[in-house]
Amino acid sequence: MPPKKSAQPEKKTLLGRPSNNLKIGIVGLPNVGKSSFFNVLSETDLGKAANFPYATINPEEARIPVPDARFDWLYEVYKPGSRVPAFLTCIDIAGLTAGASTGAGLGNAFLSHVRSVDGIFQVVRAFDDAEVIHVEGDVNPLRDMEIIQTELRLKDIEWVEKYLDNLKKSGRNLGSSSLADRAKKEEIATVEKVLKTITVDGKDVRKAEWTNKEIDVVNNLQLLTAKPVTYLVNLSEKDYVRKKNKWLAKIKAWIDTNNPGDSLIPFSVALEERLATLSPEEKKAEEEKVGATSALTKITQAGYASLDLIRYFTCGPAEVRAWTIRKGTKAPQAAGVIHSDFENKFVCGEIMTYEDLREYGSEAAVKAAGKLRQQGKPYEMIDGDIAYWKAGG
Repeated sequence: MPPKKSAQPEKKTLLGRPSNNLKIGIVGLPNVGKSSFFNVLSETDLGKAANFPYATINPEEARIPVPDARFDWLYEVYKPGSRVPAFLTCIDIAGLTAGASTGAGLGNAFLSHVRSVDGIFQVVRAFDDAEVIHVEGDVNPLRDMEIIQTELRLKDIEWVEKYLDNLKKSGRNLGSSSLADRAKKEEIATVEKVLKTITVDGKDVRKAEWTNKEIDVVNNLQLLTAKPVTYLVNLSEKDYVRKKNKWLAKIKAWIDTNNPGDSLIPFSVALEERLATLSPEEKKAEEEKVGATSALTKITQAGYASLDLIRYFTCGPAEVRAWTIRKGTKAPQAAGVIHSDFENKFVCGEIMTYEDLREYGSEAAVKAAGKLRQQGKPYEMIDGDIAYWKAGG
């Protein structure tokens, strides 16, 4: 008898909306540098940067190209007429203040805008400047981070309690063992676990352990504390250049205690604003002169990765293009990002890795080495795949 196949581990369902069109929101207290950061990141002046709270009311949105050395190399090799990189959709959201969960300031509008995004860039101010007022009176990033975490959790608690109450009201007569009743009981149990996580356990939802069934329920709730967070610490140019600031170690310790595993990226809006006015050549010279480089590439790539996004490439003389998909996307759905017909009439994909093309130098050489693979419907895309799709008529 042939040996039994070992059971494959269950594939983990991702927290968050099952979509390739995900958005990241810039969140923080007023006057920490959010809108100025949005402006340099998006190379626009859409964000209203001003020295008073609530300068931003309606959120601004921009698509930020995601830097990728692989994409740049492919462009040089194929020399196409058009190039389309991957993009990260970024939204500048109004500043949050203590009491936002109960409607203080622009609380309700702010939290609804946070609910509509899929990930968070949390801008934390760690620079002193007498000319830039702080809504809490003084600069204390640990207090600011506590305020935001508390307000997001309080809003989640309010939301979950209301949802659970409605669930229990509609499930009072759950006595049967029918599939529908069992599913409803399981949903109630999961929502109770969510409530315990954010109240008794004092954890953000994204930091708890969930089964795939539970994640389906959690995703349906669209909770604020389920969204991935990247902490961006806004330093003075002087501190950023010398890589020293009295708050950095304390901020890292706070993250390790409260939200272990979350990314922390120091940057300086002041430096980024100065570099943004320069030509590429001048910018490079200035970075060498001050001994520090722009952090925008690192920030954009971190935001993209935090949403579990990857990209594959299509290449030819007309166009080199990066297509954004979520981790775990199968070949037909990846093809469907280009056109729904490619998914509905999917036959197969001819796929090579970026690394193989780089090593062998041309598609013909990759093919001759037996590295061009035909992949069917079960194939799970890998970041950096180069794909040609075949679809039926």
